[in-house]
Amino acid sequence: QVQLVESGGGLVQAGGSLRLSCTASGSILSIVTMGWYRQVPGNQRELVAAFTSDGSTNYADSVKGRFTISRDNAKNTVYLQMNSLKPGDTAVYYCNADLNVSGSWLVGDYWGQGTQVTVSS
Repeated sequence: QVQLVESGGGLVQAGGSLRLSCTASGSILSIVTMGWYRQVPGNQRELVAAFTSDGSTNYADSVKGRFTISRDNAKNTVYLQMNSLKPGDTAVYYCNADLNVSGSWLVGDYWGQGTQVTVSS
C-alpha cells in the first residue's frame, strides 16, 4: 500500500519560516511527479510547487522567490522550504504524487493527509 506522509506544519509568525517534508512509501517503482498543494476552507485546492515529469519545477506566482521545493530521490522525499511567510499562506498543505507502483499498469495519483500551516500577523 502506497502512502504519502507529511510533516513540518505548525504555527509561525509572519516573516518566519517552515519546512515541510513528504515521504512516499510502499511498492513504488518510480515517481512521475511530486509536489505540494494547499487549500483554504471554501476554496479550491491550488498548486504551490511541484516537480514535473521532466524534473523541472513549477511554482505558484504567489510563492515565487519565497518558497523552494527540493527532493531526495533516494528517500522518495520532497521538501518545501517556506520563507517570508505571510498570513495569506495559511492553509492545509497537501503532498501529491503521481506514481508507478508495483502491480499496476497505470500511473496512480496519491495524496497525503495534509498538514496545517498557520501564519499569524
